[in-house]
Amino acid sequence: MFRIKICGITTVDDALMAAEAGADAIGLNFYARSPRYVAPEVARRIADALAGRVSRVGLFVDPTEEALMAAKVDLDLIQLHGNERVGLVGRLSQAIGIVKAFRIGPEGLRPVLEYLTEMHRYGGVLHAVLFDACQPGRLGGSGKLADWNAIKGYPSEKWHPPFILAGGLTPGNVAAAIQALHPAGVDTASGVEKSPGRKDPLLVERFVREARAGFLAIGRQMS
Repeated sequence: MFRIKICGITTVDDALMAAEAGADAIGLNFYARSPRYVAPEVARRIADALAGRVSRVGLFVDPTEEALMAAKVDLDLIQLHGNERVGLVGRLSQAIGIVKAFRIGPEGLRPVLEYLTEMHRYGGVLHAVLFDACQPGRLGGSGKLADWNAIKGYPSEKWHPPFILAGGLTPGNVAAAIQALHPAGVDTASGVEKSPGRKDPLLVERFVREARAGFLAIGRQMS
């Protein structure tokens, strides 16, 4: 499980910078409508440059299995942000680790727990779930905080996958978020950017440093 992920990477230089700063995962966004979209040929160059250094996570929205295969990018994990059915996710989880993203809205964790219960019955295994903010018309990267109070109610039974916290995380609040919620990992995109898809090295370094401090405060060492 990664601890610190810098998402929405669009260049090899930013990817290498994030790795040098101490992030242990980067996200490559394959959703064409996102301002952080990265074409498969660029994603391949980024993924190849980071092979063996950090976890390379590909973000998709309601993909078909054929679309995933067509990307032909060497990924370590797939992160799903759409309305993917349990059957598809279960089949994919047999071949690669799956992170399923959920936007925590007015219903709180109820849709998450229902989905996980169905996945458990199906026999699929998720690498992790990711909790993001709910904002109409946005699938992530909005800069809005997720509902921390709702997330505090996430259960800890062994069959529930660990959770990654996203949604409005910045160098200024990530340590507090970790100490409040004890996530397995944290994920940021807009919180360390100078423009959509382009990362600010100083913000990335600060985010990693503050996240490390937050994990240390709850007794979790970075590997």
